[in-house]
Amino acid sequence: MAAQDAPARKRFTSAASVDREAIDLNQARELMRLFKIFASETRLRLLDALICRGELCVSELCGAVGMKPQAVSNQLQRLVDHGMLASRREGNNVYYRIVDPCVEVLIERGLCLIRCPDKSS
Repeated sequence: MAAQDAPARKRFTSAASVDREAIDLNQARELMRLFKIFASETRLRLLDALICRGELCVSELCGAVGMKPQAVSNQLQRLVDHGMLASRREGNNVYYRIVDPCVEVLIERGLCLIRCPDKSS
């Protein structure tokens, strides 16, 4: 197919992208570290459970992802360390909730990207 026959690529721009400068190397590295947190099936499923059901205790989260408490607690701690979740203790239970509203937005945008029927445009 000749270059002139190829369909023109659409350029997506949002209001936010027009008003900011390109990311620098340090910002790119920070984003890379952030996205590494999301590069775990377990952490994504834990976040989704918290998005869908609200605050949950460790045992409820274990049921949601089918894992043992220690493994779930380790993953939850990583999310707490990155400021995405907060915890509170009530008796013997520790409850977790999402504290950064950007987390839900990012998960929803990611789902939008994988569900988009026309990825070629």
